[in-house]
Parts: sequence; structure tokens; C-alpha cells
Amino acid sequence: MSENISVEEIIKLIPHRYPILLVDKVIQYEKNKSATGIKNVTFNEPHFMGHFPDKPIMPGVLIVEALAQTSGILVSKSLENDSDKLVYFMSIDNVKFRKPVVPGDQLELRVEALQNRGAVWKFKGEALVDGKVATEASFAAMIVDKDNA
Repeated sequence: MSENISVEEIIKLIPHRYPILLVDKVIQYEKNKSATGIKNVTFNEPHFMGHFPDKPIMPGVLIVEALAQTSGILVSKSLENDSDKLVYFMSIDNVKFRKPVVPGDQLELRVEALQNRGAVWKFKGEALVDGKVATEASFAAMIVDKDNA
């Protein structure tokens, strides 16, 4: 039911690479249901040079992207022939930013599949720091063939 997914496997499951790969590992995975990813936030990340130089805060859009990537890992790992598919972000709803994420934080990226109808999946996600919700969102993704993307 639950298994760790290393960054080496993550780069086989989703196409993202540095500097936009935002999931370091997955510590919980249940096929077609849920996943929990980890993102270690470090000051060395390029967005902190401008957001903000005197008070570095991780951009909210990147936190949402990290949740989306965790759901992409969940979907890709759940599919039988994941190597010929891509997961495209379709929509984001009800995003709430509850607390700033700063260098030194560890984001726990919890995603749950709410619906899976054909090529469209719907999720809810939470990004937590020290057990407290920093960001929450609902979002959807579509599965497409790489050849038709």
C-alpha cells in the first residue's frame, strides 16, 4: 500500500527537471488514491533571489506546482503504461495560502484523488510545514499520450 519513491524514480515518472522539479521524494503512495511528497526548501533556489531579497518567501504558485507534481507522480505511478503518458494541469480552485514558506522549511505535500473519470483526474491537496497547513487547493489534471501532446 505505501512505498517510498526516490527522486531517481520521480524523474522517470514526470518530465520536470531542475529548477522546476519541486518534489524530492514521496514517502507515501496508494495507487489511484493518495500520495505524500516532500520538498526541502533551501535558500539556494533561484526564485529566492527576487522573492524577496530581504525576506525570502517561496512563491505560492510554486507550492501549488509542487502539489500538482505530487499528483502527477500519483497518476503516473498508478497507470499501467506510464512511460507513454503525460499529466497536464487543467485547473486550480479554492487555493488558500495560510502561512509563508521560507528557506529551511520542509513541505509535506499531501494529495488525494477525489475523482478519476477516463483521462481526467480531480484532486485536493495540502502543503504542510511542521504539521500546519501552509497552502491548500483543489485541482484537476488530464492524462495525454506523449505522442499527441
